[in-house]
Amino acid sequence: MPRHTEITDYEPVTRSLNSQISGAEAKDDFMRVRLRPDSSLRDVVAANDEQAWRSKEPTWNEVSIPEGTPGKHEEKTPRLLKENWIIKRGHTLSYAGLFLFTVVLYFRPYELIPALSSLTSLAFWVAFSTLLVFLPTQLSLEGNLTTRPREVNLALLLVLAALISMPLALNPGEAWETFNKEFIKAVLMFIVIVNVVRTERRLRGMLFLALAVSCLLSFNAFNDYRSGRFAFEDYRITGSIGGMFGNPNDMALHLVTILPIPVALMLGTRNYLTKVLYSFCAVLMVAAIVVTYSRGGFIGLVCVAGVLAWKLGRRNRLAVLLLTIVSIVLFISLVPGNYMTRIGSIFDSSLDPNGSSTARSELFKRSVVVALANPLFGIGMGNFHIVSIREAVTHNSFTQVAAEMGIVASVIYTMFIVAPFGRLRQIVRETSSKGRASRFYYLAIGLQVSLIGYMVGSFFASVAYLFYAYYLVGYAVCLRRLYESESRPVEERNVTAGTSPATVRGGVS
Repeated sequence: MPRHTEITDYEPVTRSLNSQISGAEAKDDFMRVRLRPDSSLRDVVAANDEQAWRSKEPTWNEVSIPEGTPGKHEEKTPRLLKENWIIKRGHTLSYAGLFLFTVVLYFRPYELIPALSSLTSLAFWVAFSTLLVFLPTQLSLEGNLTTRPREVNLALLLVLAALISMPLALNPGEAWETFNKEFIKAVLMFIVIVNVVRTERRLRGMLFLALAVSCLLSFNAFNDYRSGRFAFEDYRITGSIGGMFGNPNDMALHLVTILPIPVALMLGTRNYLTKVLYSFCAVLMVAAIVVTYSRGGFIGLVCVAGVLAWKLGRRNRLAVLLLTIVSIVLFISLVPGNYMTRIGSIFDSSLDPNGSSTARSELFKRSVVVALANPLFGIGMGNFHIVSIREAVTHNSFTQVAAEMGIVASVIYTMFIVAPFGRLRQIVRETSSKGRASRFYYLAIGLQVSLIGYMVGSFFASVAYLFYAYYLVGYAVCLRRLYESESRPVEERNVTAGTSPATVRGGVS
């Protein structure tokens, strides 16, 4: 018996099923395919899954075929419920909880609305409720507590390092407070993001939320500066929202990390009105970074702008070069008069009347010495101020982790931030020929640059336990999973679904 036999008068396939199977050569109600003698209709569906996936038509992991009857089928309606569809959209309540938690985290409504001033623990209860919904839903959908990409494993290792170092801390109570108040919430919400944000609409919803709070912060910062409402050193504004945005340096770090997102969204849309809106958001953020007078924010801004120009300049170097020159000239001509003096203090400490640049340098040296003296487990989360200079923090997230949790933990933390770059670069490389036609190209570039902005900006801020990095890495993992769900080979999907592809005329296997 030959290995394959051509069946030209296969049993009729209903038109409803035939409309979903678009990869094979079809004529009227008959499928002309090349099958093994023991092939069933399941193999026909599996073989034609690739084209249906590419055209964004529903694909089936199961059809109603009696087991043990190869080559035959019952004319039943296929099950329209697809496992992958359920997993992507099954976390509706969990996503609602995540979205609400992020609203509370960013906007802190109990600060903006006096009537809510007693609800200072609102973020905790929203996070707790979200986890109560997320855990059973995740178990029912995927049979595990979380998916386990490399980034999740690294985050869990970082939690383990924190727990191990806690009993050995100089002040275990303070270490527990830091772990419980800030760090564990960031890690848990990161895990929720990775598992729940499985559709483009959900990812864009989270990104739009970050843009909304960034624009609000930027507008209020610029308005405070214009009105002369200074809170630091008689010329620096403070954040209009407290918490992770209350300090001007931390607010500048947030704006630096979010700035590439509106640029990416602007380049990825064809709607000119939307382009103008995203461009306005980006310009407003740049203005806010300037009026914070944050030197770390300035360095992060320069790095973000440079990397964006380098990555986007591959397509049109002349246009990007001219735009870069114009932007530099406008920036220098529009910044406040004493801004360049502030920036000059990075290189000449005598230009800083408050001596903060010298203090930062001394703190960095002290944090390195503490890390080298306690290389295994550090001195405990949140304990650096005990051995610091004038009770100050490290002002460097990398030495913060090294001094307080150990050098190994600092390596894990760095790997956690760097881990998404490989797949983001691959997405950019594989979609570069499509450009704007791809939904992933510019956003993958934007998230890469956002992570670079965080790495540079966090070198001047103690934010290792806050939400900045965990949200960004979460978004990068979500984008990667979205891309893989649309581009991974059909054979891999069929193995997951428990089917084997048939050999279809035309070479698709």
